[in-house]
Amino acid sequence: MSETLEVRFKKMNTYLFYDIETSGLNKAFDQVFQFAAIRTDLELNEIQRHNIKVKLRPDIIISPRALMTHRIPLSDLMSGECEFEAARQIHQLMNEPGTISLGYNSLGFDDVFLRFTFHRNLLPAYTHQYSRGCRRMDLFPMTLVFSLYKKASLNWPEKNGKLSLKLENLNSANQLNQGRAHDAMVDVEITMALARRYMRETETWDYLTGCFIKDIDRRRALKLPACFQSSSGLHVKGLMIGSEFGSGMNFQVPVISIGESIPYANQSLWLRIDLPELRKTGPDSIEDTTRIVRKRYGEPGILLPPLERYWTVLSRERGESAEENIRWLQENPTLFQSIIEHYRNFRYPEIPALDADAALYQMGFLSKKARALCQEFHAAPLNGKKELINQFPTTETRTLAGRILSRNFPENLSKNLIREFGTYMQQVNPISSDDALMDYRGAPRTTPASALADIIELQNDPGLDREQLNLLDDLKGYITEKFNRKDTS
Repeated sequence: MSETLEVRFKKMNTYLFYDIETSGLNKAFDQVFQFAAIRTDLELNEIQRHNIKVKLRPDIIISPRALMTHRIPLSDLMSGECEFEAARQIHQLMNEPGTISLGYNSLGFDDVFLRFTFHRNLLPAYTHQYSRGCRRMDLFPMTLVFSLYKKASLNWPEKNGKLSLKLENLNSANQLNQGRAHDAMVDVEITMALARRYMRETETWDYLTGCFIKDIDRRRALKLPACFQSSSGLHVKGLMIGSEFGSGMNFQVPVISIGESIPYANQSLWLRIDLPELRKTGPDSIEDTTRIVRKRYGEPGILLPPLERYWTVLSRERGESAEENIRWLQENPTLFQSIIEHYRNFRYPEIPALDADAALYQMGFLSKKARALCQEFHAAPLNGKKELINQFPTTETRTLAGRILSRNFPENLSKNLIREFGTYMQQVNPISSDDALMDYRGAPRTTPASALADIIELQNDPGLDREQLNLLDDLKGYITEKFNRKDTS
């Protein structure tokens, strides 16, 4: 990008605060029901807001537990935009030049969910991350840092004696916004109010926003202090902040750099050095006794230098274990090289017969021809879309194109499309949940049988209110009728 374009995009930068409500937690298979967003300038002055409601797809089985959370009635899900049109609108909003899209845990959930939504609807899945001055942020990992090092910035809620960083609990403790949690627009307003609180701490806010800019994040990593040198090069030491480490570890672990992944571009590798079992590692036990953090620059986790004010948040035992592990690695250079080579060469196993909806990562980037066909498919009228399906160069893209028509425009389908979608619906509704479609991580798609089993379990929960019980009754009736399942209650 030329310097002129960089300046132009910087001038037009806007934040797009957003949140989604979904049919479930499976990022590859579930569906967005609501996308809410507020666009602001960089001082958080509102420019415009959007609230897109999405109609229930015919192949979606709503997770009863998701329904208990967002409480969207089935009657409301029978109207709204079809997924194809909603995905196009969302994609356009997130790809407006200079957009910085962000939410609360958006990079851990919402962004991945939308990435698969774009993939499923033959839209570029990654352009909102880098194209035309666009990039992403996330207030959740920033909240972890504030909770550790800027405690005066908020009242920090606890649940059962432990810190709770759920958005609704932060809202209750700090009166950030009125309204029912898990309505997407309300959650967007809470997230904006939270950002305004954090922006009062100008120095911390500016530093953390830099953690989501790839070049800045990489430069900071390169400036971390040297730990020691091995035959693989210099290993720097830092602290990695991430929710996966849990409140018991204060969300942070000490790490040293061990290089970059060979099969996965832009993925840096960091070895945890606080675990006592590291020193028990042998040539055949690397995966059992070592743990690494995979990080792409500009994305969580957040790397901090091992300054005393940060390092002292570690327990004394973990700090001492880290120092012992550093000495052990230096004393066992051959084994250390084996650890490095193992993780640098590690490749996720390919999943055979992975469903097209879940195949985003396994398919890789589309060819130039496929990208051009996707654009032509989107621009074509309905009849033109039908004629383009067989021109797609791969089985996956042909399947996705056919499903777009079957899910969103079921009128006047060809016999071939009707037959293919019928076969797919049989996979969606297997006799046994053990035969459910699996996603890219081996997690099952929600099936009618598993949803009905969950409904029965939830109906016996004394903590549910009347509204939730009515929602479960409606969902049971819908699944029983739509998917020809017997009422087993």
